[in-house]
Amino acid sequence: MNPLKQFSLPFTGLKLGTHQFDYELDDHFFNAFEYSLIKSGNLKVNLELDKQETMLLLKFKVIGTVNLDCDKCLSEFPLPINLYERQIVKFAEDELESDDEEIISLSRKETEIDISGPLYEMINVAVPYIKNCEQAGKDCDQEMIDRLNQLSIENQAEENEQTSDPRWEALNKLKK
Repeated sequence: MNPLKQFSLPFTGLKLGTHQFDYELDDHFFNAFEYSLIKSGNLKVNLELDKQETMLLLKFKVIGTVNLDCDKCLSEFPLPINLYERQIVKFAEDELESDDEEIISLSRKETEIDISGPLYEMINVAVPYIKNCEQAGKDCDQEMIDRLNQLSIENQAEENEQTSDPRWEALNKLKK
């Protein structure tokens, strides 16, 4: 079964006006996308679809948390997500590519729109490029930070200088 099937909105049977849709996003949603940066999360999506004669106006409200790995200490932490985005869907005689990322063009023959892709992109864009525990109000794993400091290049260079072979000391003097 396709976990993204529920995100296909059949808009042809809807009357003109505003319609509400609610979704819950969990691990199955994120795992449906190959090479997803987000592996797990718990989000609630409130979608307001405003159907008009020539277009659809989609207003997304996404609230919840996604689980990320800290780039500094590698521990997992929950990052709160709070998004308000809008997407415009225009109907055209033939599918035209739009330069505006906020506008999706659909053929008049289309009967439904898949919102899983735009929803996934919105959530991924909300995730910071550099992820660390401080963004969620947590402290990094101190044991891992200590280990990283111990293995840093500066410490390795100091250890190498202290344990150097006395035969090389004459060459090291020339280097300095």
